[in-house]
Amino acid sequence: MSTLCRLLISMSLLSWQAAFAADAVPLATISEDARLAAAARKEAKLQSAGMPDHWANWQATWADLKRLHGIAHVDESMNSAEIIERMAAEGAQASLDIGDVGFEWGAIARGRAVSRPHKPATWAQIPAWAKDEEGYWALAYTGTIAFLVNTGRTGGRIPQSWKDLFAGGYKVGIGEVGSAAQSSASVLAAAIALGGDESNLQPALLQFAQLAKQGRLVFKNPGPAKAEQASVDVFLMWDFLALSQRSRLPNSAQYRVLIPSDGSVTSGYTTIINRHAPHPHAAELVREFIFSDAGQLNLAHGFARPIRIDHLHLPDALRQRLLDGAQYKNARVIKPFVWAWEVKKLPLVWQREVLQRAAAP
Repeated sequence: MSTLCRLLISMSLLSWQAAFAADAVPLATISEDARLAAAARKEAKLQSAGMPDHWANWQATWADLKRLHGIAHVDESMNSAEIIERMAAEGAQASLDIGDVGFEWGAIARGRAVSRPHKPATWAQIPAWAKDEEGYWALAYTGTIAFLVNTGRTGGRIPQSWKDLFAGGYKVGIGEVGSAAQSSASVLAAAIALGGDESNLQPALLQFAQLAKQGRLVFKNPGPAKAEQASVDVFLMWDFLALSQRSRLPNSAQYRVLIPSDGSVTSGYTTIINRHAPHPHAAELVREFIFSDAGQLNLAHGFARPIRIDHLHLPDALRQRLLDGAQYKNARVIKPFVWAWEVKKLPLVWQREVLQRAAAP
């Protein structure tokens, strides 16, 4: 039996366990799985956005899809807001097939009618809180805001909490608040630790305004190759991205990754399939693969926590790539529908409450 046949049979068996959307085929058969694979192979191309090789180990997934199905892949660097704007602007003249966006942006994409549903075969194993009931989005992996500390710059000091961070004189890298999901979630994580929430970011905004006024806030995070040259003591990042970035640094031992002890927020990333995807079958096959055991393990190798982690066998060596679960005890899941509304206001709020205050005499 060929590798392709074994793959198709495996996909078919899994599909019998899945709950599909009302407009999808209720029970897939081997021939129907074969048609999806064959159609994707015929398209032989995929254009993604926000899914670069280094992020959550997407490179392994693209390599597997190329090896198994001959799908050639190109990614374009975009943040969550830019992906949705691009899909909306291009409409039926779409260039993008699929994008990876922050948790709250999945709901925004559906609201703007730029995405379309597809439930992978392992749908039943995805927690209810982590998916749209009709299949427009589903988190493939989670991320929790963490500190990446350069102890070489801090003299060995390591802030264990947001309180330590704000009071300790550290220079902090936060990135593009209001457009990048990671940066915006960092504001929310700080707000939660300081007694706020999705609808009350003021406690965090006041602290970040003080950092900006003191010249201790950096608004663009460098890529991994430039982290050593950055004048930053503590980067605010998703846990998986911080772990991944540290692993590629020549002096990784001087960097520490931790979840702040006084609170953080757990979110995640979801693929959105473009409503007008030029290669729709390839996009659907990609989503199927991402939620398969192989795709989920690829994400874990990239330091991301797979959404189906409770249904996977992770070797000890792979589990050790992730942070100790005890560090997450004071992190809570983001409220995506509240945050989807509030995050749209954040660019103007950040400009007014942080940047303008920092510039005031």
